[in-house]
Amino acid sequence: MSDLSTIKNTTTVGDQIAAFLEQCDVKVAFGVISIHNMPILDAIGRREKIRYVPARGEAGSVNMADACARVTGNIGVAFTSTGTAAGNAAGAMVEALTAGSPVLHITGQIETPYLDQDLAYIHEAPDQLTMLKAISKAAFRVRTVDTALATVREAVRVALTAPTGPVSVEIPIDIQAALVEMPTDLAPRLSGTYALDDARVQQLADILASAKRPLLWLGGGARGAGKAVERLMKLGFGVVSSVQGRGIVPEDHAMTLGAYNVQSNVEKFYQSCDAMVVVGSRLRGNETLKYQLKLPQNLYRIDADGRADNRGYRNQLFIHGDAQATLNALADKLEGKLKVDSAFPSDLAAVKVVAVENLAEGLGPYRVLMSALQKAVGRDYQWVRDVTISNSTWGNRGLQIFQPRDGVHALGGGIGQGVQMGIGAALANPSRKTVCIVGDGGLQVNIGELCTAVQEQANMTILLMNDGGYGVIKNIQDTTYGGRRHCVEIGQPEFTQYCASLQLPHVKVSDLANIDAALKTALAHNGPYVIEVDMLSIGGFASKFAGPPIRKD
Repeated sequence: MSDLSTIKNTTTVGDQIAAFLEQCDVKVAFGVISIHNMPILDAIGRREKIRYVPARGEAGSVNMADACARVTGNIGVAFTSTGTAAGNAAGAMVEALTAGSPVLHITGQIETPYLDQDLAYIHEAPDQLTMLKAISKAAFRVRTVDTALATVREAVRVALTAPTGPVSVEIPIDIQAALVEMPTDLAPRLSGTYALDDARVQQLADILASAKRPLLWLGGGARGAGKAVERLMKLGFGVVSSVQGRGIVPEDHAMTLGAYNVQSNVEKFYQSCDAMVVVGSRLRGNETLKYQLKLPQNLYRIDADGRADNRGYRNQLFIHGDAQATLNALADKLEGKLKVDSAFPSDLAAVKVVAVENLAEGLGPYRVLMSALQKAVGRDYQWVRDVTISNSTWGNRGLQIFQPRDGVHALGGGIGQGVQMGIGAALANPSRKTVCIVGDGGLQVNIGELCTAVQEQANMTILLMNDGGYGVIKNIQDTTYGGRRHCVEIGQPEFTQYCASLQLPHVKVSDLANIDAALKTALAHNGPYVIEVDMLSIGGFASKFAGPPIRKD
């Protein structure tokens, strides 16, 4: 590559893209370096404005960018090479797509003279763009030097436009390295909010004005609407959330059920509510008993995705719009008009008490762990979860969170994404403690990313729930397959020695009488720390978890 310092006002496309990402307020980016993305990463390194985190695998880098996007609300950035490397990122891209995370996935591409000619060129994948379109909200290819910046700028706009999601961009290596002038205008082009549908908001307000027991169901699409939700709660609305919508209302608030959304006593309570407004939620199958959960008959919906109208459940009125603007307008129109049933708050509180106690009773000895962890972390922490029995039983609901971006979990149900999501969250907010729960099976899917955590000194406590195999699959086999267990016993390293080899602090807890001391030490440590919970010594849960709940009546 030429020495750019000898060519006035001349830079590379890679420098253009790096400078543009700086203007997007990107502080940290993730990826795996390759010959087919080096011009951009070289520019990031020379400019020293963006922290680049070298993941151990492409899936890990996208998971990190995903979590970074979730906890900041800004674009998360991941770099991969082309071909096999872009394919390696596919599962993590599906997770980001499921969660609606605004991730910019920049992948290299082979030189333009050889593209799409089926020459078996190194790192070439036949029809890679079609694959990327299948796993992204949108996917683009940069086709000329002059359109590189415009294409990446449009990708960021699309990713951040509600409903948000991951966007992939292919950039051929010769275009990345091409010499161009640095433009003076590097500002992102971000979409404004949706125009307020005042007529429909008025229609909804007229309907709700007579409601005596109104309830909001909040999903991830309502994360920016906390202040508006608070206004409606002051008028008398109760709240329940999806797992993705946790923390929009602090979960110790008297008028929220938190994510206790599918318990039988909560379902019964729904039938006493004369209106439910679903905001920014897809009412996912595993949180609605596969769409059989009995919700209030009078169901209304607000969503930035026009396709949500009547999806999963029929609604009596749909408003296509921004959650915050729509709820604020609704609160304006309902001010002084609601006369809520005086028994509604106490009834909601009583339902929550029973739901919380039922969950706790099913934990057996792990009720102590959940209580100790809540006490240790307080209110200021980030809670990242992989798919493991402990998360499905108590992590997704029992441990309270208090801010809308403090909960990150593998929404799509894939295991092995927790540690890298924890790294992304921790590096996005390094001054805050990130707590990450994983299982032994899930950890080993991407165990190499523990090296990334150590190298980057991610400020995270990893709670490793070790039951010596795929515990949830064993429970499903016991429940559904006559106790025939196949394919669930997995070999594993001795984690004490493995962590020692990485110089990663580790403690093994075989008696929960020792959990307080372990948590105190781990949370005080500035950097990664593993607490391995020896579930085989401690014992099982009082109630077996065998997959998402289903209707049995």
